[in-house]
Amino acid sequence: MPATVVVGTQWGDEGKGKLTDLLAAEMEYVVRYQGGHNAGHRIVVDGEAFALQLVPSGVLYPHLTPVIGNGVVVDPAVLLRELDTLIAKDVDVSRLVVSGNAHLIMPYHQELDRVTERHLGKNALGTTKRGIGPAYADKATRVGLRVQDLLDPKIFQEKLDMALREKNALLSKVYNRLPMKSKEITELYIGELAPRIAPMIGDTVTLLHDALARDERILLEGAQATFLDLDHGTYPFVTSSNPVAGGACTGSGLGPRDISRVVGIAKAYVTRVGAGPFPTELDGELAELLVDRGHEYGTNTGRRRRVGWFDAVMLRQAARLNSLTEIAITKLDVLDTLETIKVCVGYESGGKRFDYPPYHQSTMHDVTPIYEELPGWQSDLSGFTSFDDLPTNARDYITFLSKVTGIKISVVGVGPGRDQFVQPS
Repeated sequence: MPATVVVGTQWGDEGKGKLTDLLAAEMEYVVRYQGGHNAGHRIVVDGEAFALQLVPSGVLYPHLTPVIGNGVVVDPAVLLRELDTLIAKDVDVSRLVVSGNAHLIMPYHQELDRVTERHLGKNALGTTKRGIGPAYADKATRVGLRVQDLLDPKIFQEKLDMALREKNALLSKVYNRLPMKSKEITELYIGELAPRIAPMIGDTVTLLHDALARDERILLEGAQATFLDLDHGTYPFVTSSNPVAGGACTGSGLGPRDISRVVGIAKAYVTRVGAGPFPTELDGELAELLVDRGHEYGTNTGRRRRVGWFDAVMLRQAARLNSLTEIAITKLDVLDTLETIKVCVGYESGGKRFDYPPYHQSTMHDVTPIYEELPGWQSDLSGFTSFDDLPTNARDYITFLSKVTGIKISVVGVGPGRDQFVQPS
């Protein structure tokens, strides 16, 4: 049975975890296909919040097999801490499978992330300093260590010693930092972490293709979102991998014909963390209201998110880049108190209108949003279970978003809980 991809269509934090959790009820496998622990998913089940970083959202369903694919970069210490937290909440994590081809985040990746970001000063990219970018850089230059290396201490040591020759020279001579000791890293990774990680390591490509052969259903979830994509995002203020739907193939080992459904996730407004262009960004009291009502702080970083009006220009581009079959809108309830709501339907720069984001970064930083204004509904949506029962203005807002983006909206979130959503007919 063909697979389904869930992909963020903005700058991340759209609520992918909740939608993945919703769709996972119908799946047999849920696969994380890229990113690392620099992005978090927050899911609320029966009033209890679960903050997930590396473990796929489907772990909360006892019938599912959660998979960490080859496209992910894994900090094994973080993974084990996350698993221990879930175990403490009586979640069964024994079914988790981690690709042997996924790359490891090493201590020197984290240190390099910190010092290089600090070195950039006012030009800093706003990374989470978790070592994600340096780990992907080593993967690209073919000097990375992989999860499977934890199973072979000799190979691990050889690769580590080779990597440290370069990393320590860089840390000490360029950044004036103390060199890292091979023995200490080996004792941690091989002595402490490997014995616990080893039973989870597997051939996830064969696992998933065998599942498809049995007509079982697979859900693929990414971290971050379309406009943080390394190739298609607002470069250089992007992540180090490909969150777009195409990345689901390379990050899992499935082929394009194995995917039949691509569900885009978008907030009813837009948020962004860190630096980079943001045409519809708000400030002042209205921004603070949305931050407060939407709890717009990073799930695992705690960083305050920038907020702005819904941007249909971005979503049209996301639909093209991901071949979206539908959209899920989250956090509609955050707008409950507003008298009027704006939607960006186009950009203007130099007397020219743009219905899709301009390719040149200078133009993108200079655009002025073109807005259409809609009336708010000024009532609490959190208790609604039927789209048809929503206030007229709330239904009209969703209908307008579908019309202005040209994409069907299949799910609308009206609260943080697992069951707080409605489905337009």
